[in-house]
Amino acid sequence: MAGDSVDSYPAVENHGLIGDLQTAALISTDGTVDWFCAPRFDSPSVFGALLDRRNGGHFQLSPDGVDYTSKQLYLPGTPILITRFHSADGVGELLDFMPVTGAEATDRHRLIRLVRMVRGSMQFRFHCHPRFNYGRDPYELEVHPEGDVFRSATMSLTLAAFKNSLREFDMKDIKRDTDGVSASFTLHAGDIGGVTLETACPHAPRALTTDEACELLAETRDHWRRWVGGSRYKGRWREVVERSAMTLKLMTYAPTGALVAAPTAGLPEQIGGQRNWDYRYTWIRDASFSVHALLRLGFTDEAEKYLLWLDARIREARDGNLPLQIMYRIDGSPDLPEEVLGHLEGYRGSAPVRIGNGAAGQLQLDIYGEALVSLELADRNGLIAPYEGWRKTAGLMDWLCEHWDQPEDGIWETRSGRQDFTYGRVLSWVALDRAIRIARRRGRPGDIARWSAQRDAIYEQVMTRGFNQERRAFVQHYGSDILDASLLAMPGLNFISPTDPMWESTLRAMDTGLVSDSLVYRYDPKASPDGLAGTEGTFNMCTFWYVQALALAGRIDDARLTFEKMLTYSSPLGLYSEEIAPTGEQIGNFPQAFSHLSLISTAAHLDDLLDRQG
Repeated sequence: MAGDSVDSYPAVENHGLIGDLQTAALISTDGTVDWFCAPRFDSPSVFGALLDRRNGGHFQLSPDGVDYTSKQLYLPGTPILITRFHSADGVGELLDFMPVTGAEATDRHRLIRLVRMVRGSMQFRFHCHPRFNYGRDPYELEVHPEGDVFRSATMSLTLAAFKNSLREFDMKDIKRDTDGVSASFTLHAGDIGGVTLETACPHAPRALTTDEACELLAETRDHWRRWVGGSRYKGRWREVVERSAMTLKLMTYAPTGALVAAPTAGLPEQIGGQRNWDYRYTWIRDASFSVHALLRLGFTDEAEKYLLWLDARIREARDGNLPLQIMYRIDGSPDLPEEVLGHLEGYRGSAPVRIGNGAAGQLQLDIYGEALVSLELADRNGLIAPYEGWRKTAGLMDWLCEHWDQPEDGIWETRSGRQDFTYGRVLSWVALDRAIRIARRRGRPGDIARWSAQRDAIYEQVMTRGFNQERRAFVQHYGSDILDASLLAMPGLNFISPTDPMWESTLRAMDTGLVSDSLVYRYDPKASPDGLAGTEGTFNMCTFWYVQALALAGRIDDARLTFEKMLTYSSPLGLYSEEIAPTGEQIGNFPQAFSHLSLISTAAHLDDLLDRQG
């Protein structure tokens, strides 16, 4: 990839996601692994060409010396990625997958790249060029009889070609130099070949036979089909809902049950802009929303695992007499220092590239509402908090009673100073309301009188100060006339009736002020400076929330059309990033948990309403 220009970066949506429930990789339509972190989602990258085509590291496996076109699909019911290469000489298929590792944390992960020739013949070439620690650590190459080992100061990566029973792959044909390891090989109709990558392999490289590789493929296929077969969603959009469910599962760290917001870092919200954040962590907000989506689909075990993770964070916060942090590492550790990787050019020149996330220390009051919504929903579904967990949660509500009425940083993590954000107040009301519901339903101890008084005070404050009489709408923060799409959640949270005149006028204002051909902007950065230069695209989660708001308001036809339009913006594989650019392409980190969570909830909600219509 030496000499590549920024124009050579593949579109964000031209990638497939594979993973083993502890880490993940992105693979483009030309067969390049250009994002892979190990041993965890939030570990440094091994392949990072997504953020620097020349210096980030990559592993390409594609046809060599022939013109071809390529298409990608998932093996149905699985996240096994199939890249099909078509040429005048034949058709070949590359199957990329990662065998599931299980719930015990490990440094050892395998990425298997299996090539099979469907018809004709074709020459293929692979080029493996790892760049450890975001391209900062050098490595030494060890040559063994059945493979090679790239070894840096902190990790190792083993590369081994299959032992092909039809045509033995000759390791002597491999070229090794400072640019990595590469080789060419030819396959004919019916042939199978391929390579295996493995991190932290405890022994010398051992090449798989094709039979062994095919057995691992079958095991991985069967595992995922069993899992997705547990979904109880049978509605109108079953295929896209199940793909979203698998995508969320791929972004869940099995040892702790924590869901990352996205498996990538640094993908821009505006090409060439500075809104480039690291999303490989667990936000209380995002992960709490996952409980609703998972329970709607019948995945109780996954919801329960996350709730245990959340319970641990609540206990830690109360033991330290601290508020909840808005995000954590996937193991629950709170330290996420933000750092700029100045040696990487960024996706299509979008610098700076950041790792870590300085927003971790912000005050965002809405996270208490989202956490309590998930706990109350779980409680209604029989996932009842243990005594100690409830005691700490009650203490958290006492803390909220004392601290809700103050400026904060807000759901969008602005860096321009704190405000009295309306959404944060609404979700503080939600937190206290849901805590009261749990306490009354289960007869649990708690200062219900105090919680009720504070809940009611929040409600009155939002209704009097959060509504702008001139704009005839609820606004982003008190004293402003700025619209904010986060407030689309208000009727769905039962804060306000969808037929209340104050809400109906708010929705009409958003129709004209934030919606562009059915897509929804979070807010207008020009009207509401957020401390960052540049603009952004429409926000996928907000578009899905808009669908639900339309449906609740009785505008069912508008809601369904908007939802169907939104489905056209997915990638060819059914994946969504964070935002949609004015050009229609996906931007921001990819795939994005928020987008897929809201898709699932919206599809289920629409199904219910359409079924009632008959």
